[in-house]
Amino acid sequence: MLKLYDYFRSSAAYRVRIALNLKQLGYRQQPIHLTRDGGEQFRPEYRAINPQARVPALDVDGAVLTQSLAIIEYLDETHPVPPLLPREPLARARVRAMAQVIACDIHPLANTSPLNYLRKQLGQNEDAVNGWYRHWVENGLAALEQLVAAQPRDGDYCIGAQVTLADVCLVPQMANARRFNCDVSGCPTLVKIDAACRALAAFAAAAPEKQPDAG
Repeated sequence: MLKLYDYFRSSAAYRVRIALNLKQLGYRQQPIHLTRDGGEQFRPEYRAINPQARVPALDVDGAVLTQSLAIIEYLDETHPVPPLLPREPLARARVRAMAQVIACDIHPLANTSPLNYLRKQLGQNEDAVNGWYRHWVENGLAALEQLVAAQPRDGDYCIGAQVTLADVCLVPQMANARRFNCDVSGCPTLVKIDAACRALAAFAAAAPEKQPDAG
């Protein structure tokens, strides 16, 4: 069985949980608490699994995969139903671009590592740290809103009537935006897509509050 090194609040791990659920793949979760005792991800035994000291990591019969987008594309290639990338090349590129706006531009600036650096090394208080977080998340989502809204609205999701990698990345980022009281009033398209996705069983089961380490 697949083994997912996970943390309930990690949006990157959240993406992988959604993809695994959409593919209806069984997996065992191994929680790695990112804040307890200075962060379990920094322990030597986990660094031996993922030298980046981050989650998620996915153990596939002893081969460990890291980086959420790489993991999800591997799952899509090895278990192609339902597909998370469109067949048409232009649509595929657009989906990847939307996913990367989140995974490569928004999320890294609002991840625990830079936030903790602001707190500890730069001595910023919580108001300043939260202001940093909201600035980058709100700016990134505003740009994504324009990209998504420019697509033909022939379905409930980022690209048409089928869930794609873009939606898998969007929902965790929107959850974080709500958690940190980001202003998403200027992103009505994203809010609507997020609600449509969260109504699906695969997304609902992957939600942070449903995970075994959420207590």
